[in-house]
Amino acid sequence: MKITDTALSLNVADPAASAEFATTHFGFTEAMSADGFVSLAHPDAGFNVVFLRTGLGTFKPASIAGPAGQGMLIAFVVDDLDAEYSRIAAAGATVVTAPETEPWGERYCQFTDPNGLVWQLVQWV
Repeated sequence: MKITDTALSLNVADPAASAEFATTHFGFTEAMSADGFVSLAHPDAGFNVVFLRTGLGTFKPASIAGPAGQGMLIAFVVDDLDAEYSRIAAAGATVVTAPETEPWGERYCQFTDPNGLVWQLVQWV
C-alpha cells in the first residue's frame, strides 16, 4: 500500500470555530471548506486536520457519528513549549493544563478549543 496523504477527521458542533482556533494558535491554514466541513493543512504537521459538523449525512456509519473529543488529545511535539504556551495563552486560548513536567521527561501543556477538543503541546526534556 502506498499512502499519499493523511488526515485526522473530527466531528464537532461548529467546524468553523475549531478551524479558527487551529489557524490562530497552531499555524494551520485552510486547504478547503464547504458547508459543515473544513480541512486544514500545516507545513510541519505531516497530516491534515478535518472538522466535520456533527450529524452530516455523509459520515458513515451513522451509528458512530457523534462528537469527537472525549479521551482524545491532539498532540504536537514542539521545540520550545514554554514560549508556545506563553504565546497561545496570551492570545486568549483556554488553558486546560499549564506547563508540567512528568518524571519520564515529558513536558506538556494543554488548551481546549470552542468545541471542547483538547490540543496538547509536548517537549521532551
